Amino acid sequence: MENISPLAEDAFDGRHAIVCGASAGIGRSTALTLAAAGAELTLISRSADKLTALANECHNAGSPTVHVLPIDLEDGRAIDALIPAHLKEFGPAHILINNAAGPPSGPLLDATDDDFLKPLKRHLFAAQRMVRHCLPGMEKLQHGRIVNIISTSVREPIANLGVSNTVRGAMAGWSKTLATELPPCVSINNILPGFTNTGRLESLAEQISETRGVTPDDVRSTWLAGVPAERLIEPEETAAAIAFLCSDAGGAIRGVSLAVDGGRMRSI
Repeated sequence: MENISPLAEDAFDGRHAIVCGASAGIGRSTALTLAAAGAELTLISRSADKLTALANECHNAGSPTVHVLPIDLEDGRAIDALIPAHLKEFGPAHILINNAAGPPSGPLLDATDDDFLKPLKRHLFAAQRMVRHCLPGMEKLQHGRIVNIISTSVREPIANLGVSNTVRGAMAGWSKTLATELPPCVSINNILPGFTNTGRLESLAEQISETRGVTPDDVRSTWLAGVPAERLIEPEETAAAIAFLCSDAGGAIRGVSLAVDGGRMRSI
């Protein structure tokens, strides 16, 4: 899809953005969208090879500097060791995108303690650490934008995604609380992706099809039957909404959960 960002090419000139989970899906599209608007980038995920390839794309898209920082977000010690040193060497972050791969599908009653703990580490605990490390620099800059990529399940739980529903809900409550505690110069918001055209969604379709004894196409058709837009959302569309929240124009938006779902949710 073409770059659909409404932002000017220089909208993020002089801004440093950290994008977690940048190697694929929405994280990857967000990195490219911010790059096209001139942001300096720090790309985080477990895959060094994918990050290196993406860094070259971000350079070509318009980012003046791209840093690659392979981190397993489930490893709190790695975050605590690498992020402060990185910020000290390359300067504070104006923008933090908290994003990570979601948990596998399955009934909630089948979940073990470890099934909950691993995604909590990857999402909630990692986001808490990232905010605590980035916040002093944002306060010094008197400018900060934090955007968390979670799910529409924080309002309407999704069937067969019990652990994910639980972890995403915890993230939403954490974020809304921080919105009242962060300094005035730092905003925090959530993006709630709907059924988005990513590898993660393809994987979920395959998992659910095996469980229910139907085809992946049947699963996708069931999903789209409840989407008024009658299509999957492209990750570039979600990235454009994220970029707006990170822009100067989005500064008055604070503590909200913005759905980018083609109208799937029925709640107000």
